[in-house]
Amino acid sequence: MSEDELSEDGPFAATSASTAASSTLAPASTVRSERYGNTAKSRGRGRLIAVLFGGAVVLVIGAWVIWAGLDSSRSSVDAQDQAHVVVSATRVDVTFTVSADRGQATACVVEAQNEDHAVVGWKVVDIPASTQRDQEITTAVLTTEPAVTGLIYSCWLT
Repeated sequence: MSEDELSEDGPFAATSASTAASSTLAPASTVRSERYGNTAKSRGRGRLIAVLFGGAVVLVIGAWVIWAGLDSSRSSVDAQDQAHVVVSATRVDVTFTVSADRGQATACVVEAQNEDHAVVGWKVVDIPASTQRDQEITTAVLTTEPAVTGLIYSCWLT
């Protein structure tokens, strides 16, 4: 055995040459970060993407809130069934209340249904503009067979 092998640190003792070489190498965590992409540059890019995505989400939500707020300023129409009277096997009188802005003409579809809830009569009622918000309307709906009810299907502004 040589003298290096018999040194007091044993056969694997570090020499001054190996100590100098290892001190110039980067730490293992830095090497790993560079190898797998977890560098300061990639972290900065990730933050930029997150900020841009968050800004886009805030922009979309803000646009929706503004759009929804402006949309509510449009006129609307509401209708409520009040009563129906089966007059004969071929006719039902339907009474309903329409609420719309003053001076706004509307139209409604009124239907009659049989006991199986099939539509047996149908009519579009044009309602002229009024100075009152609420108007009570009674209309006759002719049917193809006996009806058990009459009701509003839908209303809209004209």
